[in-house]
Amino acid sequence: MVLAFDTSAAHCAAALLSGSRVLAAAHEEMGKGQAERLMPLIAEVLTKGGASLSDLDAIGVGVGPGNFTGIRISVSAARGLALALGIPAVGVGTLEARAEGLPRPLTVIDDARRGEVYAQIFDGDGDAPDGPMLLDAGEVGLVLPSDRVTGTAAAALQGATALPPAMPLAEAIARIAARRFRVPALPRPAPLYVRAADAAPSRERGPAMLPSS
Repeated sequence: MVLAFDTSAAHCAAALLSGSRVLAAAHEEMGKGQAERLMPLIAEVLTKGGASLSDLDAIGVGVGPGNFTGIRISVSAARGLALALGIPAVGVGTLEARAEGLPRPLTVIDDARRGEVYAQIFDGDGDAPDGPMLLDAGEVGLVLPSDRVTGTAAAALQGATALPPAMPLAEAIARIAARRFRVPALPRPAPLYVRAADAAPSRERGPAMLPSS
């Protein structure tokens, strides 16, 4: 049984998977408030699915790319729950999750705002050797292959066949995590930012600290 959740964009989503069957799922659009909503949403999904935290075999979490704060919220929650329950946590890239269940080769393009997009190319074997990229939306047609495309900014790749998602994002994360959680030496989930952080350390020197007497 795998619980998966994601807050990498303007949403809070979770899904509970038992084998290949989705027991419960929820997806709520929200621009802020994910930190306060995530744990109650997880509790609601577990209750709806007739399960408890002690029933879980693994946790799946979306690691981005996406919203910096949202990614940190989910990754921290996944690490904390996994440590407390003594079960593995699996980090899943959101672009890989968008591609789950769709034919390959495939290009996934998500809106990164500010006139940019996140993109990842999956070849015919399902591999993505180059990883996620951050591109100017106007350069998409020059850089990416014009075949099949999916994602929140799929329209940016003109001439390609746009495919709707095969399943909700949290369910896709759960299914990928279910295939991977038994991998030996599985690394802990870590944020996948791609874009540099918006905030930077102040260039001003801090106040001088006087020695204690």
